[in-house]
This record gives sequence, structure tokens and C-alpha cells, in this order.
Amino acid sequence: MSKNGAVDSLDLTRLRADYRAGHRTPSMVIDMLLQRLAARGDDGVWISRVPDDALRRQASALEERLRADPGVLDRETLFGVPFAIKDNIDLAGLPTTAACPAFAYTPSRSAIAVERLCAAGAIPVGKTNLDQFATGLVGVRSPYGVARNPFDAAYIPGGSSSGSAVAVAAGLVTFALGTDTAGSGRVPAGFNNIVGLKPSIGLIPASGVVPACRSLDVVSIFALTVGDSLAVLAAAMGFDSDDIYARCAPAGYTASLSAAPPAPRIAVPRPDQRQFFGDAQAERLFDVALARLASLGATLVEIDYAPLAEAAAVLYSPTGVAERTAALDDFLVRQPDALHPITRQIVESGRSAHAVDVYKARDRLRALRRHAEALFADTDMLVVPTSGTIYRIDDVLADPVQLNSNLGHYTNFVNQLDLSALAVPGGFRDDGMPAGITLIAPAFREPQLAAVGHAFHVASSVTLGATGVAMPDITPPASNPAWPTLDIVVLGAHMRGLPLNRDLAALGGRYVSECRTAPLYRLFRLPGGAVARPGMVRVAEDGAAIAGEVWRLPAESVAALLAGIPQPLGLGDVVLSDGRRLKGFLCEAVATAQAEDITRFGGWRAWLAAQE
Repeated sequence: MSKNGAVDSLDLTRLRADYRAGHRTPSMVIDMLLQRLAARGDDGVWISRVPDDALRRQASALEERLRADPGVLDRETLFGVPFAIKDNIDLAGLPTTAACPAFAYTPSRSAIAVERLCAAGAIPVGKTNLDQFATGLVGVRSPYGVARNPFDAAYIPGGSSSGSAVAVAAGLVTFALGTDTAGSGRVPAGFNNIVGLKPSIGLIPASGVVPACRSLDVVSIFALTVGDSLAVLAAAMGFDSDDIYARCAPAGYTASLSAAPPAPRIAVPRPDQRQFFGDAQAERLFDVALARLASLGATLVEIDYAPLAEAAAVLYSPTGVAERTAALDDFLVRQPDALHPITRQIVESGRSAHAVDVYKARDRLRALRRHAEALFADTDMLVVPTSGTIYRIDDVLADPVQLNSNLGHYTNFVNQLDLSALAVPGGFRDDGMPAGITLIAPAFREPQLAAVGHAFHVASSVTLGATGVAMPDITPPASNPAWPTLDIVVLGAHMRGLPLNRDLAALGGRYVSECRTAPLYRLFRLPGGAVARPGMVRVAEDGAAIAGEVWRLPAESVAALLAGIPQPLGLGDVVLSDGRRLKGFLCEAVATAQAEDITRFGGWRAWLAAQE
């Protein structure tokens, strides 16, 4: 217990409040943490740890800084916060093993993400266990043992980021870094009743991370609450030129928690496409989760899951595994016997891939990305079970490949299709094991996912991890939008089902509604161009109402839309019949001198129908 009698939870909300009030100090937190570590004994969580004396020295140094400058709590958002690091991510001075002792090296510099978190005041506690070379979703492929699931040690902890997830769930750290290539930052979250944030590829640099599939690898975040995961993201994200896959966040991006939109449209696989591998409990909990989302105001839209499942299947085909083979090729040639037998079997299978097949698979994935763009043009996000079931350790050891594959059914496609994802606790089975959901959206939609995920987590009324501690009181500011957007009025070939609509979908656009303008406009069929297009001009008299559609675009996509609009068209204020003024397509009046006036049709679709 802290000085004020509150539970010694390590969630960021309570920890920072106690620091501000003087109820706890970093030294008190480290002492408590060391007691908890000793009480758990050899739990398979850690591969190496920062020495106890070094942790105490770090805590003392932070306290000295706080005494000299209380404002440090405002500047360093993770001040005095203990965290764990998956042992395929570098921490200066401790060996990086990737769960393979023969591979081990001791870096002189930490990964850039770790450096940023330490600069924000966080305290690294140690390196955590994982499926060797981050290959697996089970958490049992390690010579360092199996991280003990805090709910039932007979069950797998999930992988590959097993130790990181257990460390958070058991209350040993506030947050932990994992990695996620095929679901390693989400499946362990689901099995440990915690939050797992899988950011967009490149949002957190992967410099200083042992690659699995370099083009797909993501540094992920495990936390007790959604808000905590976003706070860590805000501290760790940012471009790094040393990471060839790093990307800048788009304009207007804010990694902070906000209120959920009142009526999000959420896609969900059709009932006949939901796979639970015979687990009726998992199926029941997913139905409960869908009902909870609906009670929060969401509109659930059933979709065809088959294209996503197809993308998922590519990852562990020989063409997909080939990238893992490339990442480990030199070590694999030198010391093949150093690998875990299952890891070696999987990685070696990539050698059977032919270059032609790799390129065919790449092109097919590009086509499937187009499918995903269309999916998210009509919905805000997708919801799936984090996993279709959970397995006992003995069952996985008896059938290591197929059961691992089952766990990736709802995860493997996400990085393949360049999406962001958030795993959130959802409840418990009758046997006491947790299950959760994962919300998925296009890249750089973490704030939007977090807004809905937080509301869902609160409504679930589950305690934090395996600590038994209730959710802290967190009220997101309603004034902070989850995602900056702009509504655009389209009147021609950008409308649904017409030739340029795919361009809006590619920019992250989503259909909102049909609309009609106020009776202030004339519509013309513009001459020339590969695609027939109209031009709408505002007039002083003899205007008419023109039919169109409203589309909602991410704010950062508007510049790309503008750049692709050919003369004589542009964006300007369009007055709708209900009085709203939205940005929309308008035409320069001079360009209509030789154009056909088609105002009498009342809209582009009606004119097209008349030409048939």
C-alpha cells in the first residue's frame, strides 16, 4: 500500500498521481517491484535483468531531480515508470539474445525507442523471454523456459512477446515493449487480460531491433490501460533515418486519448466465417463483445472475411517465410543447430520459395490491400477476436505448428495489409482464462482505435491484468478528436461505383451520405478527358439543386486529393440544401463556355443513366 492507503497499482494514472502528491517515490516503487519479483521466483519471464543496485541508483537519481525541479513531472511523461523490454530489442549493457544463447551480443547503445522512453523518465527493469527470434504466437519456443501465465500456468502465455505481456499482467512493470510481425503484440495481450497496441509500421522506429521480417516488424506496447499505451506511443514514436522502414506520422496526428465517436461503423466477419476452433466459450465471449460495442452506439457491419484470411495465409507460406530466412540467413548457415527445432523448421522452409513466387505473392497482397481500402471506405474499423481460442502448453508441444497457425487466424494479415491494431480485454471464460477483442483500422489510426477501445475496456468492467486492481478513473477530453477529418462533397466520377471512387478509398475516404446542394448551381459535362466528368458552377440566377455524395477523408489526405484534381476543377465551399457549407468540387466558370449544360438532369448519375 502507498502512503495514502491506495492499492500499489503500477498503472500510469495512479502512479503519476501518487508521485505528484508525494504518496510514492521512485525508490518506493522499485523496492515494491523487487519484492514482487522475488515473490514470483523463477517464473520464466526474464532472460536478464538490470541489477537491483543499479535500479535503486536510477530511482534515487530521479528523486534528486524531482526535488530540485518538480516541473520534471510535466516534461517527462513517463517519469519513474518501470518498464520491460522484449529480448530482441537492444538495451545498452544487457545482452540481446532473441532467446538464442549462441546469437547473443551486448549492445553499447539501446534501441532508439528505448532511448526515447528513458529520456521520458522511464526505468528499464530488464529483458523478457520470447519465442526464439520472435517466431511463434505460443510463448513456448525458448531455451529460457515458458513465461508463467498468471491466470493458469498450464496454459500458454502467448507469443512471441510472452515475457513482456506477463510482466505487465503480473504487476511487475507499468508497460513493456514487444514486437509484432504476425500478432506477437496482440495474442499475448489477449491471454493476459491486458492492452496490446500494435502501431502502424514505422511509427516507432525499429532501429536496434533484431529483425524477423524487416518490412513488417513493429515495436508494440503492452499496458494495463489504453491510455497508458498511447502515452508510451507518444514518447517512443518519431522518424529515425537509421530505420529504412520508418515513417513520419501524418499532419494532425496526436497520440492521446479522446472520447469515442458517438456511432462508429465497425466491420465484423460474417457469422459463418468466424473461426473458434471448437471453443464455444471464446465464441460466446465474442458475441458478448459485439453486443457491448452495439450498446456503446456502434453500428456493426458484416463483411466478407475471406480476402483477409487469404492475406493471413501468405505470411507462413514459403514466400512469406522467405523474409524471415533472409533476416537470419548468415546465422542459420553458421550455426543451424543453435536454433530451437520448430524455429529452425519454420525458418528453413523459406529456402523453398522461388523468386517468381515471391513477386506473385507480393502483387497479390497489393491487390488485397485494395480490398482493405474499400472495406475501410465504408467502416471506421474492423473488430475480430484477438484469438479464436487458447491452448494448454502440453497441447501446443504435441502439435506445435498447427495450433500456432490457428492462433494467427485473426492476426497474420494486419501488417501484411499495412493496418494498425489494438487488442483490448473483453472478459473471462468459465475456467477463468481471459479473452479479448482486437480493433483494426488503416495505418495511423491508433487514436481512433484507442477512443473506441478505451470505451469498450471500461464497459467490460474487468480488473487490470492479473492484479485484481480496478480500472482507474479516466475521462478522455471530448474536445480532442480521435482523428482529424474533412467532409468533401463529390458530384461526379468520385461517387460510389464510378471510375474514380477507388481514389477516394485509397486516400482513406469513407462514404457518409447522399446529399443535394442548395438551388444555387449549374452542372456541365466537361469536354475531353479519359474519364467523363462534370463541372459544377455557382450562379447568381437560374440555379438548381444538384445531387451528390458526402465523403469523409483523413485531414492529411486532403493535400493528396487536391494535387490530383485536374483543371478546371478545384475545391471550394459548397452550400447544401440543409444549410451546411462543406468543401466540395467546383469548376471555373470560364471552362463551361463550350461545355454541355446538363443541369436539367439534377445530377451526374441521372445524366449517365440517360446515356445508356
